[in-house]
Amino acid sequence: MVINKSRYRFIVFVSFAVLIVLIAFAAAIGTVKISVLDVFKTLLSRFELINGSKILKTNEIIIFNIRIPRALLACFIGMGLSMVGLVYQGIFKNPMADPFVLGTSSGSALGAAIAIVLGIEKTFLGLSSIAGCAFAGAILTTFVVYNIAKVGNRASNTNLLLSGVAMNFFLSSIISFIMVLDRNQVEKIVFWTLGSLAGANYKNVLLLMVITIPSGLIIYSFARDLNIITTGEETASSLGVEVERVKNLMFIISSLIVATCVSVSGIIGFVGLIMPHIVKIIIGPDYKKALPLTLLWGASFMVLCDILSRSLLSPAEIPVGVITSFFGAPYFIYLLYKDKKKVIQ
Repeated sequence: MVINKSRYRFIVFVSFAVLIVLIAFAAAIGTVKISVLDVFKTLLSRFELINGSKILKTNEIIIFNIRIPRALLACFIGMGLSMVGLVYQGIFKNPMADPFVLGTSSGSALGAAIAIVLGIEKTFLGLSSIAGCAFAGAILTTFVVYNIAKVGNRASNTNLLLSGVAMNFFLSSIISFIMVLDRNQVEKIVFWTLGSLAGANYKNVLLLMVITIPSGLIIYSFARDLNIITTGEETASSLGVEVERVKNLMFIISSLIVATCVSVSGIIGFVGLIMPHIVKIIIGPDYKKALPLTLLWGASFMVLCDILSRSLLSPAEIPVGVITSFFGAPYFIYLLYKDKKKVIQ
């Protein structure tokens, strides 16, 4: 489906408005109940747009120190994982490609688990060594999965899915083995495998901003090349696109995004599968149009999942990775069913 510019702008505007409303709801929901109206008043008073003398100080502390950082972290994780999913689906020419399905997230988690067990907790240029190990795990896993699946110059849907699933199981078994070897670190490692936003703070938000925003701009600048590569690598090469260079750059950027997301939240699956696929169904495969909407919808989806994770069993909290899997696994099965003839081939 292809839509005109005015309708596209309207969809972007509505999507942004929905995201703002969801962030407000996320800031309102919790053990201490705060109305959405009070959230907006508190936000406006912080920017001195209204008189904040009647706003409770406790509400202000809860909103700005706990809930807003968590909502913003959910936004940037949703943006990052959705963006990676969009890139993977185009490069692999596979609507089921996703950092979780292809094992990239598990590779990141394994790298993080190794860093935790070895006690490597130094920082360099604001990045923790855990994030560095997660990045190494992500990029290594991505290249291994793609090269296992590749036959000639192309990785078929079947090979890619089987390679990704096999790698996921293999890496998960290694993580489980590490947990058995070092029981003192089990709780930390379980955090990586289930996915959680409980440790949200402004430092993590800033880290994701620094990685996600420039990465998004780079990917957007390669939108034309990615559009051409989607039609076929031979066609792209004949049109002057340096296919391997573009793909390698996208792999590195995607791995960096996934590694950063995993380093602050653990494994959160299927976000990169659902949102890009739905966006492309609605507005078409053009990266220049699909990327901004994918970012907005991915952010909204993650904030919604975080709201559900905190409210369904309140005051207890469900790991957000469990919530995304509730949505993602059935959608993945639907895509498999829809594509079953191709998968069988």
